[in-house]
Amino acid sequence: MKKTTSNLFTDLSLLLISVIWALNFTVIKASLSEIDPYSFNAMRFILASSFIWLIVASRGEWFRVPVSDWLPLLVLGLGGNLLYQWLFIVGIDLTFAANAAVMLGTIPIWVAVASHFLKIEMMNRLKSIGVIFAFLGVVLIIFSGGGTAGFGSDTFRGDIVIVIAAVVWAIYTIFSKSYLTRYSPIQFSAFMTSVGALALGLLAIPYAAETDWESVSVAAFGGVFYSGILAIGLAYLIWNNGIQTVGAVRTATYQNLVPVLGLLFGVIILGESLSFGQYTGSAVVIAGILITRHGGRIKSSSRH
Repeated sequence: MKKTTSNLFTDLSLLLISVIWALNFTVIKASLSEIDPYSFNAMRFILASSFIWLIVASRGEWFRVPVSDWLPLLVLGLGGNLLYQWLFIVGIDLTFAANAAVMLGTIPIWVAVASHFLKIEMMNRLKSIGVIFAFLGVVLIIFSGGGTAGFGSDTFRGDIVIVIAAVVWAIYTIFSKSYLTRYSPIQFSAFMTSVGALALGLLAIPYAAETDWESVSVAAFGGVFYSGILAIGLAYLIWNNGIQTVGAVRTATYQNLVPVLGLLFGVIILGESLSFGQYTGSAVVIAGILITRHGGRIKSSSRH
């Protein structure tokens, strides 16, 4: 009975995180109308890093990084927490929140592709079909936006940037696996978010003057708090607990909800008007994600 109750609580908390991640696209898009993307990214990562270090302190999970790990971890951290986050925040600023939610949902697809070419995990026929579906769906979304397919269109550029961000995060995920055998998820997250907070903070300095800070609303600052504390900080803890309590496969299934809910939130809350082709492309992408998921185990992590 106790185990059943624990599993139910874990499932409900994972469902909550799926909603938080999906709503995060809409929250960020709304906040970026008042705060420049670089400052927003820096502030949310400083909050997330501080939150995770508080957890490290409360649990006494202090750790030491060997000299031999510093350079590869820094390179990995800059890739996953500077390059990816820069691409993510710039991309979502240029495209629809709904588009971004669906296309970032393809991260497991790119993990499968990269793992195949790196000969870490070979794709079977079902996974390959899922990858093809997802790719066709992404192409349909990109070329159905606003009637103009070219780099003169913000939506087109934003879509391309988000796809590149998804590929970068997939590569980051694959190379993170070996370090998660030596560091706990919380320790690894503390190091990675610290690298991100420092790098993104430095990157934001030249752009801070672009924001009229006196006119920024409480709601926009609330978006920073939501994205940093909930979508990054709290999400890490619940996601890792899910893997430990109910297993990686069951936990990963909740990620399938993110692109679906993200699409709905973008349309309902922000009033984003997508074309028939974009709706169709989103459905094809989601189908591809589900087919790939059920085509075998794809272990991936996701950060929004």
